[in-house]
Amino acid sequence: MTDVLVSENIAGPAMDRLRQELHVAFEPDLWQSPEKLAERIVDVAALIVRNQTQVTAALIARAPQLQVIARAGAGLDNIDTQAATDAGIVVTYAKQENALSVAELTVGLMLALARKISAADRDTRAGGWRRRQFMGVELAGKTLGIVGLGRIGTLVAQLAQAFGMTLVAHDDFVDPQSEPVRALDVRLVPLEALLRQADFVSCHVPLTEQTRGLFNDALFGQMKPGSMLINASRGEVVDEASLIRALETNRLAGAALDVREKEPPAASLLTNFENVLLTPHIGAFTDEAQQRVVAAVCRDVAAVLRGQPTANHFNFSRPRLSDAN
Repeated sequence: MTDVLVSENIAGPAMDRLRQELHVAFEPDLWQSPEKLAERIVDVAALIVRNQTQVTAALIARAPQLQVIARAGAGLDNIDTQAATDAGIVVTYAKQENALSVAELTVGLMLALARKISAADRDTRAGGWRRRQFMGVELAGKTLGIVGLGRIGTLVAQLAQAFGMTLVAHDDFVDPQSEPVRALDVRLVPLEALLRQADFVSCHVPLTEQTRGLFNDALFGQMKPGSMLINASRGEVVDEASLIRALETNRLAGAALDVREKEPPAASLLTNFENVLLTPHIGAFTDEAQQRVVAAVCRDVAAVLRGQPTANHFNFSRPRLSDAN
């Protein structure tokens, strides 16, 4: 029996320690073959994934020995959490460990949009020195609208305060009178009000049926003319065809996407816009964040297989396989 199956490229000192302690099958390309994954999962006690492996109900049904599914990251949209819970399997994830890195990238993208850094770099490398073509704007005094005021959104707000930005946020699940909100000096407003006011809109919501395609033609039509969008949450939250139309009509002055509707993305008209920044889902990809993420999931996997409770579980801290059976 395999103790742990790793189906994506998840590495680091914590993984090395786990491999010394347990029988770990490290197969970083396995996510690309659902058929092979279905074969390998049959005698596995723990599965560690990132965001590419699709852990479906059908896959879970083929894994009678599975006790824990660990997601090396914050989102769980590639895991059928209900099927795992019904099967008594612990779902654990790194819900906060990469938040600072994502928040820092968000602010970096906002600065790059405001100052046209990427376009200016490309032009200068090509021999240009057209300073006035790259006239930008300051962040100070601008309004930042944060859609989703969870851990990452809160960190973005804290960083943006250092630039002297005015903060508004929309989050249906946050108490506007809570101490963290008051400490941030951020106003919680309806989404429509946020879109009308914000010079920059930064998205930090999970992917759900309610947020899928949230940024569509209707929402872009409500945004302040000349505003800019940053999305470092989930690609499916933004309808890319609608975004292209908003850019073509100059409704938006720019956009930065670290995530896409489909990853890796197909050819897109988005690459034709000088005022669009595209990065390959690198929000969590710093040395520090990855060490924290891998350490967190490895600790929880080891805990489950030792019969101990997990720290960062989504459903329950110990397997309930006897209940499921």
